[in-house]
Amino acid sequence: MSNAALEMTDAAPENITSTDTRPLTDVCFDHFALHPLLLQGLTDAGFVRLTPIQALTLPLTLEGKDIAGQAQTGTGKTLAFLVTILNRLLSQPAHAERRASDPRAVVLAPTRELAIQIEKDAVSILRQTGLRIALIYGGVDYDKQRELLKSGCDIVVATPGRLIDYVKQHVVNLGSVDIVVMDEADRMFDLGFIKDIRFLLRKMPPREQRQSLLFSATLSHRVLELAYEHMNEAQKITVETDSVTADRVRQVVYFPANEEKIPLLIGLLSRMDAHRTMIFVNTKVWVERVARALERAHFRVGVLSGDVPQPKREKLLAKFKKAELDILVATDVAARGLHIDSVSHVFNFDLPFDAEDYVHRIGRTARLGAEGDAISFACELYAMSLPDVEKYIGMSIPRANVEPELLQAIPRTPIARPEGADGEAVESIYSLLHDETANALRDKQRERSGRGPAPRGRPGERPGGRSGGGRNERSGGKPSSGPRRESGERPSRRAEPAAPVAAVPVAAPPAAVPATDADGVLKKRRRRGGRGRRRGAGEETGTAIAANGSDAQAAAPPPPAPVAETPGPFLARVRQRIKSLVNRLPLPGRRR
Repeated sequence: MSNAALEMTDAAPENITSTDTRPLTDVCFDHFALHPLLLQGLTDAGFVRLTPIQALTLPLTLEGKDIAGQAQTGTGKTLAFLVTILNRLLSQPAHAERRASDPRAVVLAPTRELAIQIEKDAVSILRQTGLRIALIYGGVDYDKQRELLKSGCDIVVATPGRLIDYVKQHVVNLGSVDIVVMDEADRMFDLGFIKDIRFLLRKMPPREQRQSLLFSATLSHRVLELAYEHMNEAQKITVETDSVTADRVRQVVYFPANEEKIPLLIGLLSRMDAHRTMIFVNTKVWVERVARALERAHFRVGVLSGDVPQPKREKLLAKFKKAELDILVATDVAARGLHIDSVSHVFNFDLPFDAEDYVHRIGRTARLGAEGDAISFACELYAMSLPDVEKYIGMSIPRANVEPELLQAIPRTPIARPEGADGEAVESIYSLLHDETANALRDKQRERSGRGPAPRGRPGERPGGRSGGGRNERSGGKPSSGPRRESGERPSRRAEPAAPVAAVPVAAPPAAVPATDADGVLKKRRRRGGRGRRRGAGEETGTAIAANGSDAQAAAPPPPAPVAETPGPFLARVRQRIKSLVNRLPLPGRRR
């Protein structure tokens, strides 16, 4: 079958292990009985010889057997299950009860970037086959993907969350699935997708009536438990190497202080030909800080994290693959499954919490026999992860000293961005992101207070689209009832006594005689609007009457003296309660 050394043990005949460390074997794709259209697509895409993991899996998967495959990252696991899927769909008929819109194959991936990568690789070899493929993942147009599923497809490449939404809404039916693939299954456990995976598998035909494939760079016991539970006598296939990491990766670790990490990173980058570099950071906050610092140092930088909108992430990743960006700063979102040619350096700005993530991170370089460098920083916060990493990879990573000259960057010539790329700068990406976050928080606060979301407008405009205006404009032009308070001034709870107003002669209609009762006593004016209402209208009326000087006003009796304002019901109850408490106090000479 191949020159790979196969070792099958009697105690566990379902396990197949290979010790072939060559990037490519002598076996070619035309040695298998593949469909002519699939073989033509492989030839057009430049795939001729098989990698060790492909040489082990294809003889079994093409016969319809279930497997759980483990091999180093970058060894061709994606092409192994794509060839199996396409050959099965082209060679075997679908279920009799299948509708035209029901998919026949489902590929599940833990991250959006990995799903996009799988769909891209599939499109490159199925162009001649006429099969339809649908890419389903979160962060993009929901209705567009919904219509794509309704129109019908043969293969679905999806992340679990978005696919479950469509299954629960009965947009897609998984009852006619012939083959299912779970890629990077261990990562699905880390992200909490296992319950989702079990839900989707239960919506498919029984394991005896479908083919199930599972691939990962690491197969833990919990992953194998999933394989044995939902797969039909799956065979475990492992491609062993002398080391867990790629052989051609040169590894080194520095021990900087926390405040030395960014200067050391810029100093090392300025001294090396890092034409395509990936920098991994543990948190999204530090992705922004590192990217801003590199951009100020005149590097062409892109960012890849959960905060960045999905369309922007796809555009930045495409530019990085085209060498239009020098550096990609990312979280572990980009550590799995992404195949980017000619990545020369990988920096672990933060050592990962999980030792397996270290293997996946540095696996972005030295793919398919190439060479690369992996540089790690063991700082004060994450140095405790280093022993676990070295234990997992089975070797001690070489140490390097943080020399003072390395903290001083060599000046670089600023590189002008191409036209139309201003919106892709790190500064503009995060400025827009912070604005959207602030608007979302403001809307949430308004919804809690029952006022509804704030209307959007241009920066500097007031809600409603006006650039100025105060209370009068928002209330339809009604006049204000008094002077506007300055910012920071708190309104008084009790009306202040009106200041004496000088009599100013104004033109006014004939003054009305104040209303009196039968005895000729002036009726007390009824107050409206509460205790804090301004008395502008009453003051203007009194001013007009004083200025008029009519005989009727002179004959009227003087207004009654102001009466002390009685306390409200609440204050009266408080006062009565205090008085009763004081009366109960045991004072000298008081009888109890």
